[in-house]
Amino acid sequence: MVHALTRSRYYGTVWLRIETATVRAARVQSVSQSWSSTAHRRRSEYQGERMAEGNRHHPHNLQGVLQMAVEAGSASDDPTPPEPMSQERMAFLQGALAEVCNSRMDEVEQMKKCVAVLLRDEGYGERGSEDDEEDEQEAALELLSDLCENLDNARDLMKLRGLDVCVSRCLCHPDAGIRWRAAQLVASCAQNMPEVQIYLLNQGALNTLLQLTDHDPHLPVRVKALYAVSCLVREQDEGLRGFLCNDGFSVLMRGMQSDCEKLRTKSAFLLLNLLTSHPEHKDVVLSMGMVQQLVAVLRSPHSSVHEHVLGVLCCLVEGCDRAVRDCVEPSLGLEQLLFHKAQELQGQEENLEELDFCERLRAVCLRARVQEENAMDR
Repeated sequence: MVHALTRSRYYGTVWLRIETATVRAARVQSVSQSWSSTAHRRRSEYQGERMAEGNRHHPHNLQGVLQMAVEAGSASDDPTPPEPMSQERMAFLQGALAEVCNSRMDEVEQMKKCVAVLLRDEGYGERGSEDDEEDEQEAALELLSDLCENLDNARDLMKLRGLDVCVSRCLCHPDAGIRWRAAQLVASCAQNMPEVQIYLLNQGALNTLLQLTDHDPHLPVRVKALYAVSCLVREQDEGLRGFLCNDGFSVLMRGMQSDCEKLRTKSAFLLLNLLTSHPEHKDVVLSMGMVQQLVAVLRSPHSSVHEHVLGVLCCLVEGCDRAVRDCVEPSLGLEQLLFHKAQELQGQEENLEELDFCERLRAVCLRARVQEENAMDR
């Protein structure tokens, strides 16, 4: 009986993986059709627009789509006429197109099945393999993430209460693979969807994600959780308020001190984005000693995070005397550090923006120091 259950769970996991691959194939087919349509349009223009707009025929079925693709494929610079397509090849392409179209029509049913997998009671695992159950849940989360890149599906998943399950169960799951996939799903649903963002914020998702970003022992979970945080707070006023209430800037500061390059870069990038969009919060981060912490990051071996850190410093000093005073503090040694960094970056085309940040910040520091010396001379 146990073997039968395990086999059933294995096939369930395989089904979810196949569904995920089918969704991705549908997106590739959609892009391919778009390219084919463009090629067909350009071919028509090249032939002198011999057909009037009212006489153009657009495909209404799979046969028409297939014919359009064949015609578009023949639009090339090679004058050699294409060989006619065999009936066998035609039948194969028709079957493939039919499968793609059918798979796109039942996405809600696929999401319902995935939610059912995530809702299984913990006792279910006692009758089979716990590893198989986790594999099946991971596959379900991956499929949901792919499906919810479509904004309509993200809204439908919310109505199916799938996001409730994701926040209440999956983000807190003992398995790290399920936690980071749940965070990925939250990000996929939340980006550019205010309705879903508000729903997730009301479910307490932001606080959980910040905790995962700050304390989870597994780096993939921390990185994906920060990505989800970003999708909930950028250009979202209620999300930003929740971020401030949960001391989110401190989480970003600790993220920039991490040994994980990806986490450091994403933390610095989100900090730059928030301060650029909401300069009224500069005093909050300055009171935390942010300038000193950022300069400490700049003293670490050079990496991609330095560009974002310098961008944050340039953002802070813009129209903010307090930040300028922090930057020119003699004990910090920022001017000398910027001078050496600029020397190292000279001639490196891939680091031109970072060099520009260095020069801008040096100019601000120099101007502030000259003004201070002039004031003392008086």
